[in-house]
Amino acid sequence: MASDPNPNDELLKLRDAIDDIDERVLQLISERARIAHRIGEIKHGNIYRPEREAQVLRRLADTNPGPLPAQAVKTVFREIMSHCLALEQPLTVAFLGPAGTFSESAARRHFGSAPTLLPFATIDDVFRAVESGNASYGVVPVENSTEGAVGRTLDMLLSTTQMVCGEVMLRVEQNLMSRDTPISEVRCVYSHSQSLAQCHEWLNRNLPGVPVIAVASNAEAARRAAEEERAAAIAGEAAARVYGLHILAANIEDDPANTTRFLVIGEHDAGPSGRDKTSMIFTVRNRSGAVVRLLQPLADEGVSMTKLQSRPVRGFGSGGWQYVFYVDIEGHQGDPAVAKAIAQIREEAGSLKVLGSYPVSVSGS
Repeated sequence: MASDPNPNDELLKLRDAIDDIDERVLQLISERARIAHRIGEIKHGNIYRPEREAQVLRRLADTNPGPLPAQAVKTVFREIMSHCLALEQPLTVAFLGPAGTFSESAARRHFGSAPTLLPFATIDDVFRAVESGNASYGVVPVENSTEGAVGRTLDMLLSTTQMVCGEVMLRVEQNLMSRDTPISEVRCVYSHSQSLAQCHEWLNRNLPGVPVIAVASNAEAARRAAEEERAAAIAGEAAARVYGLHILAANIEDDPANTTRFLVIGEHDAGPSGRDKTSMIFTVRNRSGAVVRLLQPLADEGVSMTKLQSRPVRGFGSGGWQYVFYVDIEGHQGDPAVAKAIAQIREEAGSLKVLGSYPVSVSGS
């Protein structure tokens, strides 16, 4: 009667098999890097191609045989592409800081870990860093599924010379954190005003009567919690790591689907990827039904609109105040139907600014 195989022998064989696979993977990654480097030598100029990266990530996620989930596959290949690009074109990416903010997480999700990330104190500063050439790209929040649009980003998009070349959808997981204080002894909670609003009901149930204090960013809240006795912060997990805090309660946001959308800005937009968005801003002439007439070309050409946001602008035009409309549509401005619709809107609008076409987010949650 044959004896059962020795588990230790089988384990050694499996480990040897993994070692062999790792060697082959390393050789293939090195070969990929050499080819990417050669492409950079041929192309010259700007090498970062957001549409190409989106196509690669979508294809790999769609053909993924498992058992790794699609998001894990995208994360691995994002890092490979990030470091291959850095061989030829090192990038600097500005984000709304300080370190530990959701904006930093969004920047890393989109660009990987190879670029140098530069924190800035305000959204205005992020735009200026890209406009001046001090950063290759910038990442700014534009809207949250719970709290709505980020007004300052909308205002800067109206005046900037830069274009939108990407978007990042980031699942926002809020955590209560402190240096060494249990929940029962917390005497104040710091966070950004939007995060406080996103956790309003949880705070009412679990910390009734405890003062909440709005600060410039979640990372600033974490910094204060790290320095003050009996203080806590609401922030993301990255902030807890940066400032050495313990998470007292995880995922305390009132809406479990809470998501923030970020835009990537740079001196160019993106080519067609096969699944794209186009963002634009327009003003309307002061006459009845003007907005309806402006949007009609989208319906006529079968172009879907995914966002319509109005915002007053002080000192714009001769009337002192004027409303501008921010519109996102499906498709690339190079697509015939989209191009025709935009041309018709331009004829009807008081003014029209196309912010850029870019791939729909492949970042995942």
